[in-house]
Amino acid sequence: MTLIDGRAPDNRAPIEGRQLDNRAPIEGRQLDNRAPIEGRQLDNRALDVQALSCSYGDVKVLENVFLRSGSGECIGIVGPNGSGKSTLLKALSKTIKPSSGSIVLLDRDLKSFSQGELARNMAVVAQDTPSDFSFTCLDIVLMGRSPHLKRFAIEGKRDYEIAQASMELTSTWGFRDRMFNELSGGERQRVVIARALTQEPSILLLDEPVSHLDINHQIEILELVGRLKKDRGLLVVLVIHDLNLAARYCDRLILLNGKAIQAAGSPADVLTRENIRKAFHTDVIVRRHPMTGSIYITLMNPVSLEAHKCEGRKVHLVSGAGTGARLMYALVSRGYAVTAGVLNVLDSDYETAGELKIKTISEAPFSPITPEASAQNLESMKAADIVMISDVPFGWGNLQNLEAVTSLAGSKPVILVESAEKRDFTDGRATEMLDKLKAEGAIAAGSVDEAVARLASL
Repeated sequence: MTLIDGRAPDNRAPIEGRQLDNRAPIEGRQLDNRAPIEGRQLDNRALDVQALSCSYGDVKVLENVFLRSGSGECIGIVGPNGSGKSTLLKALSKTIKPSSGSIVLLDRDLKSFSQGELARNMAVVAQDTPSDFSFTCLDIVLMGRSPHLKRFAIEGKRDYEIAQASMELTSTWGFRDRMFNELSGGERQRVVIARALTQEPSILLLDEPVSHLDINHQIEILELVGRLKKDRGLLVVLVIHDLNLAARYCDRLILLNGKAIQAAGSPADVLTRENIRKAFHTDVIVRRHPMTGSIYITLMNPVSLEAHKCEGRKVHLVSGAGTGARLMYALVSRGYAVTAGVLNVLDSDYETAGELKIKTISEAPFSPITPEASAQNLESMKAADIVMISDVPFGWGNLQNLEAVTSLAGSKPVILVESAEKRDFTDGRATEMLDKLKAEGAIAAGSVDEAVARLASL
């Protein structure tokens, strides 16, 4: 829509009087005249970036970037602030001119595209959206049809259909008559994404598209991106700060750090603990989600001020079946020197211990504790200043861990985490040992937090 003095140049009736499409929602309609993706020839070189470098004056902000991607793919750009993520998108969208390197878009040099041609093939959702537009949301979305209209032409029926479909996809059709400058930041962002979809692009660039959205609309928009790349063969390149969302919704990731690519590949290859520590200067735990199968990341607290009070005291932890993870994390973050055992390989506590670099005495998966492992475990307990027992259930397979602690009863402090849940599966033998430990002065705590507090007081 071409604007004259801030006004629409036509004399159309208000939206209430216009002919809009009242057909079924988007799920039941074909948006464009192209065949579905299964029947189309996809471009396996929709984007090809070679040795790209960008500068602002004499300051180089991006150096020697390579990227090649085909249709129907979602590429996530991640990295710390100032690493060049937004600059890369600006170069791809021809907003800034690279200082060196080349960008090929749909088998053509990006330099050869006019602004109109580029807008018909690429849509961009910027990081910051101006909020002072005095237009209805529908009119804002219809602006996405401008690259497809001749000069001074007005939108036709098909343009309205595409705009309505895009707004339905982004859950913005309900406030089509509201003024854009009256919306919240998250609502405006969804309207701008709808406008980008209305351009019917082959490539969609998104700069932090979900940063202003609540969690429901974050998932909704990223699920939409997934459908668009699959159903329309859209190539999506997005800058995103949330590493968990990036891991779940992106096919490939590029980790920028220090003006260059630090890592590139699948989310599992890029979002390693080492890569994240190097790029973001923080420690994390990286796991694979048991339901979604995607990588997920948990931030670890840096060693707290309490660590200086611990003076490197050694704690040996008896745990298993996932009951020790919180204790391990709490102890390591407070600066204790932690050992653990005996843990079966594949036990989630064993995995946590490995991620936290805790020295662990281990045993084969689903196997009882061998005399060799038990002897090593006892030596580790003797070397510790304090022994802690998580709320781990005891059966015949791990009872030797408890026997080892009992053999040291009275010689060093022992802290037990106890709850009301049943934990003795040895016909009372484990209960006898636990009672003996308490009779010899072991401290019983009702929770992990209480156990850590009692430890700090010793």
